Amino acid sequence: MSSETEVRPFRVDVLEEEIAELRRRVNATRWPERETVTDDSQGVRLAMMQDLARYWETDYDWRKCEKKLNALPQFITEIDGLDIHFIHVRSQHQDALPLIVTHGWPGSIIEQLKIIDPLTNPTAHGASADDAFHLVIPSLPGHGFSAKPTTTGWDPTRIARAWVVLMKRLGYTRFVAQGGDWGAAVTQAMGEQAAPELLGIHSNMPGTAPADITKGFERGDPPPSGLSAEELRAYEQLSNFYAKHVAYALIMATRPQTLYGLADSPVDLAAFMLDHGDGTGQPGLVEQVLQGHLDSDLTRDDLLDNITLYWLMNTGVSSARLYWENKADFFNAKNITIPYAISVFPDELYEAPRSWAERAYPHNLIHFNKLDRGGHFAAWEQPDLFSAEMRAAFRTLR
Repeated sequence: MSSETEVRPFRVDVLEEEIAELRRRVNATRWPERETVTDDSQGVRLAMMQDLARYWETDYDWRKCEKKLNALPQFITEIDGLDIHFIHVRSQHQDALPLIVTHGWPGSIIEQLKIIDPLTNPTAHGASADDAFHLVIPSLPGHGFSAKPTTTGWDPTRIARAWVVLMKRLGYTRFVAQGGDWGAAVTQAMGEQAAPELLGIHSNMPGTAPADITKGFERGDPPPSGLSAEELRAYEQLSNFYAKHVAYALIMATRPQTLYGLADSPVDLAAFMLDHGDGTGQPGLVEQVLQGHLDSDLTRDDLLDNITLYWLMNTGVSSARLYWENKADFFNAKNITIPYAISVFPDELYEAPRSWAERAYPHNLIHFNKLDRGGHFAAWEQPDLFSAEMRAAFRTLR
């Protein structure tokens, strides 16, 4: 390969001084006073953050995460002038279907670590060899170990084109794609571009809302008449999201460079990331994890692995710029005609109604399923359920 198309092996090796500096900064945090309410309506609560910070400084071990990452085949390759980091795990089953899975914000490749073995080695998890995948998990530009763009233009549309280049560079002439959050935006852009090698896509945060009501829930208008109970619930969930839970996105979409605290204070970075939450509230998901009340595989160390990656790579601001770059709506129906599979997890930002999905994709909706648990970080929270959905979603495309 030429130097521009070379695929280079990659290993994580964080200097011990960087970890010591993280602990020092956590310890030196200047804390504000306690919130004046008894819930999280003013944001991430002081007691929760102080408890997490104590654990982060004294007991958390980044090296365990580093060891997990370095046990996987990782690579860097330059695409469109930017170094892209990715995990690439090939299944032992030669007829496996290539799948590229894209994370979101405030996530990273760490979100997908628990689905790697179930998808690439299905027979070890009670599934059929016929359902195996070759798995590619890239870090978005400005996130994780990928390079940070130094010029404008790296929006979901451009990233979608880069992902097709990546898959073809790896030798895949037919493949499928999956994503939630920003991963959904990128994957749906891939669906709209419809590269001939792309067989179909899947999303756990799909755009399904009809165009004639999208502006209504964004503005907080009363729901239109004629909605079914399921549609009304979705409309109210989206209205609530835009009214109460989108502030983090608005500041990143308009003033990402102003967020200097994300680069200077680990606790500020952690609080900003943890306030994202999911459909259960902000930061309700996090409190349930820390208290051990969430029916999922998500742990305190999982959360800190992800936050620590952001801190060590100093990607608080660079990741925020993706919001500034994006010009497309998240939740409206897209112009996608290739096969589209959808999984609806109950604690997602909204539960996509089947009626909206069927209206948006009348001829190409190949899978639609509502799960009984799981939320915005589905692969992280419910890796077994998520993996089963991937097998079912793409089975007809093999």
